[in-house]
Amino acid sequence: MTCIVFAVLLLLAFAANWRRRRGLARSLAGLTIVLFFAVGSGPLPRWLLRHLQQPYVATAPGDWVAHNAIVLLTAGSVPVAGSYVLEPQWVGYGRIVQAAALYRQCKSTGQDCKLLVSGGRSQHYREAESLVYGRVLSRLGVDAADLMLEQQSMNTWQNAQFSQPLLKALGAQHIVLVTSGTHLPRASLYFAHFGIAAIPVRADYVAAQMTWLPQTYNFAVTDIAMHEYLGMALYHLYNAMGWNVTATQPGAP
Repeated sequence: MTCIVFAVLLLLAFAANWRRRRGLARSLAGLTIVLFFAVGSGPLPRWLLRHLQQPYVATAPGDWVAHNAIVLLTAGSVPVAGSYVLEPQWVGYGRIVQAAALYRQCKSTGQDCKLLVSGGRSQHYREAESLVYGRVLSRLGVDAADLMLEQQSMNTWQNAQFSQPLLKALGAQHIVLVTSGTHLPRASLYFAHFGIAAIPVRADYVAAQMTWLPQTYNFAVTDIAMHEYLGMALYHLYNAMGWNVTATQPGAP
C-alpha cells in the first residue's frame, strides 16, 4: 500500500514537471522523500501502530463464568513444500498459543469453556483454515468436545457474521476474542456490529524499528497498519451509506 502512495506522488511530480509547474513538482518530490524516511526510519509506523494497539496492551480476559467462549480468528495457512500438508501461517501461531493458554486457564476454574476457531478457505486451499488451526489446538490439549470450527468465513466481516449464530447457540455468557493486536480494533468493531460483546485479547504486539537508514520491515508494518485503518474507515463509510447489514444489539434474539 505504501508503494502505491509513493508511486502516485512520483507520478504527480513528473506530471507537474511536464506541465512546467516546477514549484509543485519540487514540493511533491520533497514530500515523497520526507514520507519515505518517515516510514522507513520508523516514526510514522511507530505512531500508527501505537495508536492502533494501545487499548489492548493488557491481555486480561476478565472473570470466567458458567459458560465461556473463546473466539480465535485465523490468519491464513501455508502448504508445506513437497507435501500436501497445510500449516498455519507464521503469524497465526501467536494467536493459537494465546487461545490455548486462555482455554487452559478457563478450564482450570471448572467452568464450561468452548473454543471457536473462525476461518474458511480464504486462500482457496483444499482445507478451511479453522481445520488447520484446530489440529494444532488439539495437539496443545484442547478437548475435541470443546473445539468448534467455523469453516465458511472468507474475511474478518464474515468471521463476525458467521460466529454470531454459533455463539448464540452455545449460550455463551462470557466471550473472549483473540487475534493480533493490530487486527483487534477492526475485528472488535465488526463483532460489535453483529451484537457480540466480546472482550478483546491480543495475541501479539507489533512495534516499528527506529533507525537512521530506512528498513523494509517498517514499510511492511506500515502496510499492516494502513490496511486496518482503511478497513475501519470503509466500515464507517458503508454504515453512513446504508450498505452494511443492520447492526444487531447485544443480547438480541
